[in-house]
Amino acid sequence: MALESLTDPTRWPVVRVALHAGLLLALAYLLQRIRDLHPQLPMRQLARGKGGERRALLVLILLFAVVLLHQASWQLTGMLRPQFMAFMQLYDRRDFNPAHRLRRGRILDRNGEVLVYSEEQAGQVRRHYRDGPVFGHVVGYRHPRFGATGLEAVASVHLDGGTPLRLADWGRVGRQVLTQDEHPRGHDLWLTLDAELQRHAVALLGARRGAVVMLRPQDGALQVLASTPGFDPERIAATLGGAEDAAAPLLNRATQGLYPPGSTFKVVMAALALEHGFNTTIDCPAEGFTTSARYPRIRDHEYYEAREHGTQWRGHGAIGLGTALARSSNVFFAKLGVGYGHAAFYALADRLHANRPIVLHHSAHGRYTMQTLRLPRLDPDDRYGLAQMSLGQGALLMSPAQLALIGAAVGNQGVAMRPRLLRDQPPEALGQFFSPTTSAALLPLLRAVVTEGTARAIDDPALRIAGKTGTAQHAQGRAHSWFLGLAPAERPTLAVAVLVERGGYGAVAAAPIARALIEQAARRGLLR
Repeated sequence: MALESLTDPTRWPVVRVALHAGLLLALAYLLQRIRDLHPQLPMRQLARGKGGERRALLVLILLFAVVLLHQASWQLTGMLRPQFMAFMQLYDRRDFNPAHRLRRGRILDRNGEVLVYSEEQAGQVRRHYRDGPVFGHVVGYRHPRFGATGLEAVASVHLDGGTPLRLADWGRVGRQVLTQDEHPRGHDLWLTLDAELQRHAVALLGARRGAVVMLRPQDGALQVLASTPGFDPERIAATLGGAEDAAAPLLNRATQGLYPPGSTFKVVMAALALEHGFNTTIDCPAEGFTTSARYPRIRDHEYYEAREHGTQWRGHGAIGLGTALARSSNVFFAKLGVGYGHAAFYALADRLHANRPIVLHHSAHGRYTMQTLRLPRLDPDDRYGLAQMSLGQGALLMSPAQLALIGAAVGNQGVAMRPRLLRDQPPEALGQFFSPTTSAALLPLLRAVVTEGTARAIDDPALRIAGKTGTAQHAQGRAHSWFLGLAPAERPTLAVAVLVERGGYGAVAAAPIARALIEQAARRGLLR
């Protein structure tokens, strides 16, 4: 037990120095013995008057021995150092390189389905990715020219086998490398992803560009992290994702894509109102709202629909928070945001981790992160910019993963659990996004959005979805389509965010995807 403790990763650097020192002392002893015996060796033929030459010769022998010792230590114990293995695998393509004989661990979904594995081909171990375009953004790739990304990079130490913790493991690895009668084997990596749900999400997005994120509010386990278009990790090329490739297949839209969230951000503004005890109405006239005659008026979507049909919109009039959320009134939330002011808005944004990436997994080889809210600090006099951001427009941007996390916090009494990808990673509270009272009040309001509001087309009493649609305007063409869903509404066990780039109305493109995915999750027994 005492011997095994010496190979603990925290003690190994000290042990290694001690071993090197011991070897050097042994070498010095041997050299001393050679010097003592030099009258009996050919070296006795050297002239006695040339003691300096003998000492110089001994120094050269010693330096040469030190170099050989260091090289031998680096090569023979390299299997015990993940940094060495990663370097040799990526940059040394020689056939006799022992690093190519390492079978990196498999990557599996939460049910044990193998997503990535290693297989011997033509005397070398090759990495294979099942359904590569479906899981590529999550697992990443390893390539001799382009390096490594995703979990293949961040979890490299684990997949390569890490540092052996027992002397028995140490000896086994050494024998495998020296005798080459068996391929050294890394550790498997179990994910929280549900492979079947991931495939279903990608199929629902089809040829459209977009993302789907589904997680469990109670522990942050990511069950779907889909981004389209995808890429095949076994077919990486220099032209993939280049400037001329508008589809940007290497971009993980789920975690790194930043888009105006549109009306889905009204969930955050509704939480702000509830946190401040809002219990009144706001007048929402047909002519809309602006903070200054210099700026165009913010209007409700019914105004534009009426104009298209040649009719006149009369306005919502004085409405409360529930009605404003169900009807997605732009005028209501613009006035609401301006009314509470910059300080209250930014205080809540800071609680949501605005402008700070969230780390999903980290190691010595890097971090796997997700983008959150991206918003500037407006001038305190810029009330119109605040009104725009209160609608999820203007300078405000958000990732699909962040929207799913906000929904998950609503479904978990206001507590946001850190999203996690590894099954063995313990759940960790990220922060209190909203108060328990606010979250409890929000859930029935979001359920009303589905039963009688903008998302009523996807209502299913058996699923009891609560949610919010979003249609986000942007300068490059058709609006982005969003939906945030929670199910079941009373005590959500699933939170899902869907983005369809240039998909148009949220109720038309994104919301049906969320419903279909929740249906599939219910069939798999996850909706309870």
